[in-house]
Amino acid sequence: MLIHPDRLFPAEPGTRKIARTLYECVRELPLVSPHGHTQASWFARNEPFHDPAKLLVQPDHYIFRMLYSQGITLEDLEIGQPELKNPRKVWRIFASHYELFRGTPTRLWLDFAFQELFGLEQRLSEKTADLYFDAISEKLRTPEFLPRALYQRFNLEVLATTDSPLDSLAEHKAIRESNWKARILPTFRPDPVVDPEFDDFSENISKLGEKTGEDTSTWKGYLNALRVARLRFRELGCTATDHGHPTASTANLPTAEAAELFRRVIAGKADAKQQELFRAQMLTEMARMSVEDGLVMQIHPGSVRNHNRKLYERYGRDVGADIPMATNYVEALRPLLDQFGNERELTIILFTLDESAYSRELAPLAGHYPCLRLGPPWWFHDSPEGMMRFRERVTETAGFYNTVGFNDDTRAFLSIPARHDVARRMDCAYLAKLVAEHRLEEEEALEVAQDLAYRLVKKAYRL
Repeated sequence: MLIHPDRLFPAEPGTRKIARTLYECVRELPLVSPHGHTQASWFARNEPFHDPAKLLVQPDHYIFRMLYSQGITLEDLEIGQPELKNPRKVWRIFASHYELFRGTPTRLWLDFAFQELFGLEQRLSEKTADLYFDAISEKLRTPEFLPRALYQRFNLEVLATTDSPLDSLAEHKAIRESNWKARILPTFRPDPVVDPEFDDFSENISKLGEKTGEDTSTWKGYLNALRVARLRFRELGCTATDHGHPTASTANLPTAEAAELFRRVIAGKADAKQQELFRAQMLTEMARMSVEDGLVMQIHPGSVRNHNRKLYERYGRDVGADIPMATNYVEALRPLLDQFGNERELTIILFTLDESAYSRELAPLAGHYPCLRLGPPWWFHDSPEGMMRFRERVTETAGFYNTVGFNDDTRAFLSIPARHDVARRMDCAYLAKLVAEHRLEEEEALEVAQDLAYRLVKKAYRL
């Protein structure tokens, strides 16, 4: 077997036995995936996936980031190409370097998919590269591996995509019109029209006006256009927004000052400090709109995007060169919290790439303000060690019920069951330790395990 039945459980036999018991009560619960980057077009068209390299290697920055770190070029991996010219060659490169992923969560996710989905038993390597490629390719051509069939096989109850306000959402509409009963929901990601550093920002603002029929050359018209766009998303089932700002800074400017700042920004005359102030103001405006329309707000700050300038210039955004940075929340969120922190009907889910903020800032904030909840370990920390650090540092102050369960936040569709399985195992391992230390009764731990795996995420995201 590629994966052991007791993987990630405590090594101590008594605690391991408790973890097994807890896990058995959550392993078959439906998967709720409220935030991710899979493509609605997969499910609208329901066409076979092309090949193993395009499905598993090309969209997964965890994979090509590691390969690039060892001197393999993105050209060799055909990153950024709409169609792979030589997918078998790309796969062989990946397979011949599979040892690079030892000890990483990527290895856990991939081995899970290889064994549980494709029935493979030998370890991936240079020797087994073609065996894997052929076996996976053959199965991808069968009806059981069409996107909709995999959605059902994964026991997904909800799957949310991440979408620009400029997106037509045509694929989401097509899914609904097909009468397929699955819940594939859009998520409102306004970065292209609220971040002045985004490519073609001013042009995006004009397009937003055209789509919504609002005059986006004015501050009032711009805000109205965002409200109209949010309504369009809500009509297709959207329950959440997502904000990938560099920092968690918020602001609450008087209307006249905000309007003047907006004028400078769309004219391209704002300096870096003013651009950051505009993003900060827009987080507060988004919170105001969430109070009005009920959309849950997710804030994903703390990533220095496109750190490798040469890769960015050649390949564009999202090619695995983003780096975590220290992030402040206490002072950064104060202007927003002064306005809306006590709103019981507002939900703001905070994420971080700065683990030092867990016990110092995030847990105390979420353990006090009614509107705040903590998202699960994210991106670089979506790992067994990251999940355990999160529980250990957050639970003492925020408890379990100011967190929101798990979301996989992935572009790699086939990794979704594996990621949820890792999260469930790690939560059960943590709870088993509390039971073994007589800090929780086993009956309580069973209830908490089910909450963390299923109930909390549905409640937090209003699903």
